[in-house]
Amino acid sequence: MSILLTNVGELMTQDREQRVLRNAALVIEGERIAWLGAAAGAPAADESFDAGGRALLPGWVDSHTHLIFAGDRTAEFEARMAGEDYSAGGIAVTTEATRNTGDYDLTRLALGRVAEAVSEGTTYLETKTGYGLDVEQEARSARIASTVADEVTYLGAHLVPAGMDADDYTDLVCGPMLDAVRPYASWADVFCERGAFTEEQSRRVLQACRDAGLGLRVHGNQLGPGPGVRLAAEFGAASVDHVNYLSDEDVDSLASSWSGWDAAARSGARGTVATCLPACDLSTRQPLAPARRLLDAGVPVALASNCNPGTSYTSSMAYCVTTAVLQMGLSVHEAVRAATFGGALALGRECGNDVDGERAVGSLAVGHRADLHLLNAPSATHLAYRPGMPLTHAVWRAGVRAR
Repeated sequence: MSILLTNVGELMTQDREQRVLRNAALVIEGERIAWLGAAAGAPAADESFDAGGRALLPGWVDSHTHLIFAGDRTAEFEARMAGEDYSAGGIAVTTEATRNTGDYDLTRLALGRVAEAVSEGTTYLETKTGYGLDVEQEARSARIASTVADEVTYLGAHLVPAGMDADDYTDLVCGPMLDAVRPYASWADVFCERGAFTEEQSRRVLQACRDAGLGLRVHGNQLGPGPGVRLAAEFGAASVDHVNYLSDEDVDSLASSWSGWDAAARSGARGTVATCLPACDLSTRQPLAPARRLLDAGVPVALASNCNPGTSYTSSMAYCVTTAVLQMGLSVHEAVRAATFGGALALGRECGNDVDGERAVGSLAVGHRADLHLLNAPSATHLAYRPGMPLTHAVWRAGVRAR
């Protein structure tokens, strides 16, 4: 069955040409985009949907979340708002609650968070393990994550559990735990930060996970200067996330990682995406990641929610886009691109069409997955012009109406 979305006031493709079409239309056929262009030239379809002059975007691609958890960390948040510093240690509170929650309830909670994200326009998302921190619990988290999210990341290297030697735990992360989660995960991550994993421990984790065939990501440079960005670039990680504290050398290493990539053709050696997490920055009262500086240096940027119970309990990508425009120096187009195409690039899902059968997400083009976000506004500018307003009117996920 085909569906014609017509009377689209503004259609922001975020494709290779980054086109913005006016008075546009788009045809969905199954899970794919079959046609898009001027509404006056639209082909016939089995059904028609009048967009009423509203703006149409790709669905948000949220490339960094932590959805598999139980428990509450409101007290920690209140203490932080009262002036206490953020440290990685609060993860242990969530670990205990998660371990004490059964599979059914843990899955139900995660599905509820996914539903909240979809209701605000997110159509493709990643989530991580990292609140189990032993072999059995990490494998359980990965298995549950594989049933609720589009991409699963192994984050056994989130925090060293209380009472364990850090090097012994790193051995576990690189050995039996990795073997247990491998059937469910495509990616691996490490929290390379003070209070979490050292440079040498992070290096061991990245090497073991790369040897196991997993794609790599890094939590880096969140709480201060550190080796995370440099390690991410060295290991060819798909993304390094947080990036609040960057030296000139850090920025140069990220920019250099893309030197072999043809941005227009999307070909050649891919580099490391800088993923900014503005909701987390505000919650932890860290300086906002320097997205403007990174873009100006030629580093592709993604925006993601970092939805988690301790430092960013929101899945609102619109909030992240708004913050990027109002406080981080990005234009509306740049912020929307970071929250759609940028997230897809960080997950290796920016390419694919009818020819190769792996449909791209994060952009609107013929052959790409029909992930669509229709705003209750005439243009995407309203995301920043009307901050905090519920602007999602309709959502299609792989061609299926989800809201």
